[in-house]
Amino acid sequence: MARAVRNGFKVSKPWGDSSAYDVGIESGARILRVQVKSTDCRTQYGYLCQFKPNSHSKPYTLKKVDFFAAYVIPEDVWYLIPAEVLLRGKPKKALTLLPARPRHPDRYKCEGYREAWALLLPGQGKSKRQRTSGAGTARVEAPAPPLQKPGRQGRGAYGNV
Repeated sequence: MARAVRNGFKVSKPWGDSSAYDVGIESGARILRVQVKSTDCRTQYGYLCQFKPNSHSKPYTLKKVDFFAAYVIPEDVWYLIPAEVLLRGKPKKALTLLPARPRHPDRYKCEGYREAWALLLPGQGKSKRQRTSGAGTARVEAPAPPLQKPGRQGRGAYGNV
C-alpha cells in the first residue's frame, strides 16, 4: 500500500497471517482494518475483483474488516470501499470495476470509491448511504494523486512495495 503512504497515511501490517485484514491504516485515534485485493482479470465489462477469503479462512465480517482496498493492476487504480458496502445484507463476493468512463454508469455501483483515499480520514469512513442528506449524497473529495506515476517494477498485490 505504498500509495496510501504517499497520500500521507501511516500503514502497518499485522504480524503473521492470523488476522482477517492485511493492513492497518491510522485514522485519528483509530486503526482501520483494511483487506487488500487485486485484479488483472479483464472481462468485456471491466475488471473482475474477488472479495472472498481463501478456502481455509472464515468469511469476512464487519467486526473484523473496516475497508476493502481493491487494486486494478493494469490501470494502476485503487478503490477504497467501506466493508459495509460489500458485507451488509447478502455479502458480495465479486465486483466488476471499470476505471474508465463506463457507458452505463448505473451498472458500476462502486465507481464512486475509485481513489477515494479521503474516506480513510478521521470521521469520513461512512458509506454513501450513511452520508446522504435531504439534498442528496455528500461527495467526499479524495486527495490529488501523485504528480508522477510510479514505474511498473516491483509491483505486487499491494502496488509498489
